[in-house]
Amino acid sequence: AGRSFRTKFQKRRLYLSQRILSSCILLAAVLSYSCFGATLYDEGTSGDLSNSGLTPNLLNFSAGSNVVRGTTGLGTIVDRDYLTFVVPQGAALTSLVELANTTVGAAVSFIGIQQGSAVTIPTDAQTAAGLLGWAHYGAATADTDLLSAMSIPNLGSSGFNGSLGSGTYSVWIQDGNVGTFSYGFDFRINAVPEPGTLGMAFVPLALIAFRLRTNLRRTSSPSS
Repeated sequence: AGRSFRTKFQKRRLYLSQRILSSCILLAAVLSYSCFGATLYDEGTSGDLSNSGLTPNLLNFSAGSNVVRGTTGLGTIVDRDYLTFVVPQGAALTSLVELANTTVGAAVSFIGIQQGSAVTIPTDAQTAAGLLGWAHYGAATADTDLLSAMSIPNLGSSGFNGSLGSGTYSVWIQDGNVGTFSYGFDFRINAVPEPGTLGMAFVPLALIAFRLRTNLRRTSSPSS
């Protein structure tokens, strides 16, 4: 009876140890994803974004999700939208997601990004020289991170290494088809901790994992 009780106790201890380890891993994942709120800009309530790349609207993005919604298309003129934002020190633009319900006039529309407080590329440019990156968006890219595609040099764009670090950036959004077409983009900014800081954050978790592994070895070894 004593051996049976000891076996049940060891199994229960193993189960609890696994649960604690899983909880620690989940907590680390939550803490590593910095999301302190969202800045929402909607042309329907906040007004039309600038139609000039030289004078884009400055939007105050914050850490986490920054949703921008608007419309573009061809009426009496092409309604282009330009905005600029700042990524602070210690952070990076890590994704740019096309939101569901974005519409386009034909198969695709256009979004480009340039470093600096203005888009200086002519609207009739034949290449993307001067842009960091650009992408076509449409139904096929709904709920997709466009930043990875934009990071690849294409038709003269310089490209970049996955994410965009601290600095000022300007965005150009355009659909040249007749009509009015709505779009939504989520600019996600996350903290980029220093390597030493990140390592220190996971030291306690490593110690917990080591202690749990030691306990598991003890409970799984034959009793004397």
